[in-house]
Amino acid sequence: MDGFIEAAPAKLNLYLHVTGRRADGYHELDSLVAFASAGDRVTVTPDPDGPRLHLSGPFAPALAGEPPSGNLVLRAVTALAERFGRAPAVSVALDKHLPVASGIGGGSADAAACLRGLARLWEIAPDHPALFEVAASLGADVPVCLDGRTRYFGGIGDELAPAPALPEIHLVLANPGVPVPTPAVFKARRQDAEGDRFSPPARFAGTPADAADLAGLLRERRNDLTGAALSVAPAIAGTLAALDDTPGCLLSRLSGSGATCFALYAHAEEAEAAAGRITAAHNRWWVKAARMLG
Repeated sequence: MDGFIEAAPAKLNLYLHVTGRRADGYHELDSLVAFASAGDRVTVTPDPDGPRLHLSGPFAPALAGEPPSGNLVLRAVTALAERFGRAPAVSVALDKHLPVASGIGGGSADAAACLRGLARLWEIAPDHPALFEVAASLGADVPVCLDGRTRYFGGIGDELAPAPALPEIHLVLANPGVPVPTPAVFKARRQDAEGDRFSPPARFAGTPADAADLAGLLRERRNDLTGAALSVAPAIAGTLAALDDTPGCLLSRLSGSGATCFALYAHAEEAEAAAGRITAAHNRWWVKAARMLG
């Protein structure tokens, strides 16, 4: 039979506040999470010799040497199969277009897309609690990626809440080609003078009227990991500066722990022109014009 195809869109932290640290060392967060039209693609098909993973796409080589035990997609297959007492008899084809370890939830989005594909293949209700239980066991970002809608993200990723509808908005995503492991950024933050400083939650109730209104609200908030990420990957500063320098840029910001940055634009033409301008100046960067998904 033909496979079930699922999109794995890039996840963006429009703002990210570190609100505290638990006794077990995990940080508690408050973030507005949205998704971009840029992303990977996951195809799930039956395979009696599974589980097997097939990689393609420009960032496939970055995952080629990864052991199966470390791959979130294969872990998703195994975990959901065990949860329902099934054999993990599937092949998963991952078309990898998002850079690895880049702050836009690529691996988490892939695992979430795999869970959605498996649910369709195995006829599991898309809102079955077991899907979210398995997602939570795989990583903090997987539940919100499984949900796939604009959400407020709290706790250690285990608290999702409705968020206001966002206006039509366009994006440029830019990554300077530097992988940034999330644990390294949190370690740098703990070692920095700001490590014991925490921010209050900053959720807003109103619906932004347009792109400029949303950018204004976000300027009153921040990404608390930016300073630590810059210490791990100084190239992020140049990426933000390049985005800021494009006509029509309403706001530039680091997403997650980086190194991917994004900029907001009111019009698709502005985003396309900005992406072309940055690509021409930095042809080794990953740069993508996209739109915010509703």
